Amino acid sequence: MRKAVFIDKDGTLIANVPYNADPALINLEEGASMGLQLLQAHGFALVVASNQSGVAQGYFEEKQLERVYEKITQLLPVQLDGFFYCPHLPNGDCTCRKPKPGLLLEAAAQLQIDLAASWMIGDILNDVEAGNRAGCRTVLINNGGETEWLLTPMRVPTFVASDLLDAAAFIIANTHQNK
Repeated sequence: MRKAVFIDKDGTLIANVPYNADPALINLEEGASMGLQLLQAHGFALVVASNQSGVAQGYFEEKQLERVYEKITQLLPVQLDGFFYCPHLPNGDCTCRKPKPGLLLEAAAQLQIDLAASWMIGDILNDVEAGNRAGCRTVLINNGGETEWLLTPMRVPTFVASDLLDAAAFIIANTHQNK
């Protein structure tokens, strides 16, 4: 079993362009490259976990996400260990759409990840809730992505960061602390 950091895609890893499947519009968020390099250097597997309801809504085809993933991997100076996404509607009856923990649980099973030793980073509280429900510690990137601020015990992050580099520094400093 290994430790991992699950990273939300839109608004956390890359700039949030709603329902984007065009690789030409993909740009990394500030601090993403350095933050992921730091995490990887400290032995964390790096796994993207993203809601992609644009598939179910017909905005783009699921196969277009492969080009998105390829573009992200070209931009990053690190190798991602996985790219998991939920293609279902927001109000659909699935177990994988965040805030449910299904994406993280699936990734953990496939990649042999110790969830208790892992973290979830995202820009909205649904990401935080998914991480907490999966048994991870969590970081909220407070970049204006969250608009609802509906706090419940499952939606309280371990830490609030300004970007992925700030999140990575906190995670590394707190790797050996219990949840």
